[in-house]
Amino acid sequence: MRLFVAIDLPEAVCERLQALCGGLRGARWSEANQMHVTLRFIGDVDPQAFDDIADSLADVDQSEFEMTLEGVGHFPPRGQPRVLWAGVTSSPALAALHAKVEAAVVAAGQPADTRKFAPHVTLARFRKPVGASKIGAFLEANAMFGTAAFPVDAFHLYASHLAQNGAVHTVECSYPLRPAD
Repeated sequence: MRLFVAIDLPEAVCERLQALCGGLRGARWSEANQMHVTLRFIGDVDPQAFDDIADSLADVDQSEFEMTLEGVGHFPPRGQPRVLWAGVTSSPALAALHAKVEAAVVAAGQPADTRKFAPHVTLARFRKPVGASKIGAFLEANAMFGTAAFPVDAFHLYASHLAQNGAVHTVECSYPLRPAD
C-alpha cells in the first residue's frame, strides 16, 4: 500500500486552481479531486506498518488554522521542470502540523524524511521537456495567483493506487484538528 498524509482543499479553492490548469502542451494536469497539500509522502508499506502509522497519526494534537495559496512555480527550481505547482503561504501552524506528522510517522517505525518541507499543490506533471519560454510565460501570466485564507480543520492518511491514467487517491483515515482556542 502506497501512503501519504495530506490536507484537503475546499471546493472553491480547487475551482480556482483548475482555472490555472491549461495552456501548456505536454502537461498532465491534476484533477480537482486530486488537489491537496502533502504533509508527508510515506511510500509503500505493509498492512502492519499501515496500522502503526494510522494509530500514531491519531496522537497528533494540533489546533485548527487558516491557510492561503500564493504564486506558482516548478520543481526542480533549476533545470528542466517536472512539476508545476501553486505555492502555500508559510505559517507557523502549518510548519507545526508538518513537524508533528513527521514525528508520528517516524514514531510508527518509518524512516525520517530528509527533504526540506516545501508545501505546494501540484498543478501538472511533465513527462517530456517543455520549452523554458512556455513555462516562463505560464509563470508570468499566473504570478499574482492567490486565494483568500481558508480553514484547515483536518488532515488525512491517503492510499495512492497507480493506474493507467495516473494515481487514484483514497482517504484511509481522517484526523480532525481541535478547535482553535
